Amino acid sequence: MSELRFVHLGFGDEAVEYQEAWQKQREVHAARFADEIEDTCLLLEHPPVYTAGRRTQDSERPLDGTPVVDVDRGGKITWHGPGQLVGYPILKLPRPVDVVAHVRRLEDALILTCAEFGLETSRVEGRSGVWVLGDPVDQRPAVGGLSLDFDPRLQDDEFDPRLNGPEYAPSNAGQRREDRKLAAIGIRIAKGVSMHGFALNVNPDNTWFDRIVPCGIRDAGVASLANELGRDITIAEVLPVLERQLRDVLEHADLRPRVIEREAEQPREAEKATV
Repeated sequence: MSELRFVHLGFGDEAVEYQEAWQKQREVHAARFADEIEDTCLLLEHPPVYTAGRRTQDSERPLDGTPVVDVDRGGKITWHGPGQLVGYPILKLPRPVDVVAHVRRLEDALILTCAEFGLETSRVEGRSGVWVLGDPVDQRPAVGGLSLDFDPRLQDDEFDPRLNGPEYAPSNAGQRREDRKLAAIGIRIAKGVSMHGFALNVNPDNTWFDRIVPCGIRDAGVASLANELGRDITIAEVLPVLERQLRDVLEHADLRPRVIEREAEQPREAEKATV
């Protein structure tokens, strides 16, 4: 890969509307394909918005009809908004293109970034993204007064956490000591060049995720760096660390070993979405 450059599109009061950033991605993608520019990673915040990948089901969208932007990436529905650091690495990938390897490299950079702030994160078998692993299943507190043997999320594929109170809300997964996703990844490869990318929850209001079924996953939740570390942390703090890790991982992909994968204790249902 070529030398990676970073472009800051906007943060805070200058957060970039999703459609505007999507159009910018298209322009940068076309320029990268034509070798007019080097590999480029767009970094930004979005105002609150729900986006849905190609595999999103109607039953996973907001119940109140809140608008959702349907996009051309893989995976399912997620949320973007204030306090979330979004990155769109637009890279010419080596051929033959290995989509899984690209996703794993992004995960590596995010895992290493979290480690610098003192938070251990991991992968979960069959599910993309970066996770904080929960306690072993038999050590987790009962949900809604029910033992895990009767957890409706595990017994009913149609169980809807949005209709069953805060004890099932994705934003409360940390209190339940369950696996929770800290960073989501959703990509598209067109003409050998990547689009879309990752969203790292730094200090967002995670209750936005309670209105949807994030990434179509009903038996886990979401996390943020601030909540997991128990202190205030800003995007400005995370940005230089993430840039350094992305540059190291993406520019030297063939020269460095991947982060050691640490799988959760119990296998999950395979989740093919890159969200």
